[in-house]
Amino acid sequence: MRAARLIKMVLLLQSRPVMTAAELARELEVSERTVTRDAQALSEAGVPVYADRGRAGGYRLVGGYRTRLTGLARGEAEALFLSGVPGALREMGLADAASAARLKVSAALLPSLRDAPDTAAQRFHLDAPAWFREPETPAPLPVLAEAVWDDGRVLARYRRAEDTVERRLEPYGLVLKAGVWYLCARVATNGSFRTYRIDRFTAVDPLGERFDRDPGFDLPGFWAEQAERFARSILRAEVVVRLSPEGVRRLPHAVDPLAARTALAEPGAPDAAGRVTVTLPVESEEVAYEQLTALGPEAEVLAPAALRERFAADAARAAALYHPGDG
Repeated sequence: MRAARLIKMVLLLQSRPVMTAAELARELEVSERTVTRDAQALSEAGVPVYADRGRAGGYRLVGGYRTRLTGLARGEAEALFLSGVPGALREMGLADAASAARLKVSAALLPSLRDAPDTAAQRFHLDAPAWFREPETPAPLPVLAEAVWDDGRVLARYRRAEDTVERRLEPYGLVLKAGVWYLCARVATNGSFRTYRIDRFTAVDPLGERFDRDPGFDLPGFWAEQAERFARSILRAEVVVRLSPEGVRRLPHAVDPLAARTALAEPGAPDAAGRVTVTLPVESEEVAYEQLTALGPEAEVLAPAALRERFAADAARAAALYHPGDG
């Protein structure tokens, strides 16, 4: 445990010019006293860790010291080679750079770990595109990927309804969601952050200008917020449903996850059979019909009346199919 912590401490100091004891303690999840002891242990082992005193002081490595990745355990080395998404890297035009990086990391590993890339690749594979669709690489993707890496402004034209709109954009990040690429960018003219489907761009031209990235921008957080906002925006209708315990369990798998969380957050009191009544936000009655049909007899639609009647008619037809001689 301590050996892994010492290696992490060296790697942290390699990545930054100087770190305070408090910063190291926070990253390593230990006390500042433990940081002091670890720094002393590294120094005694020959790693040139130096402590600067004073208000602006901290720990740093002397003389550009670098360590090889000889402290990686097998599981860590194999996990390292799972961090890339080959198809996505290829679409962004980064396959060659990623391949070179993997070769360099492989060369730095201990001989006993040189097979880590192969053992990981033979055990795990990420297939990002959704089922039943041919993955297509949007033509502007490599240009946008380069702009994201270089913090370069672009002039983008994209389809919006029946019109083509032109915007000066500052590309912050790319997101691959179920086989569809999205760009998270700041609009240069007003500073607002927007999300664009890349396959709707008709042209993207680099402007040869760099922009100053907002250090507080958090791509995963921004995407999660945008995704939830979109999900809430399309849930415009409500359906009242009585669910069996099995229906409660299966609801998150049948409807939008956000809708299921909202409905199950405040369920009604269970009846004698353990069934609960919930109000489910849905995109439309038609979508609700398609989704709730998957729950079969585990869900009873109570409202709206038209949807309840539709389910009742379907139930009667199904009963007639299975009991043609009754009634």
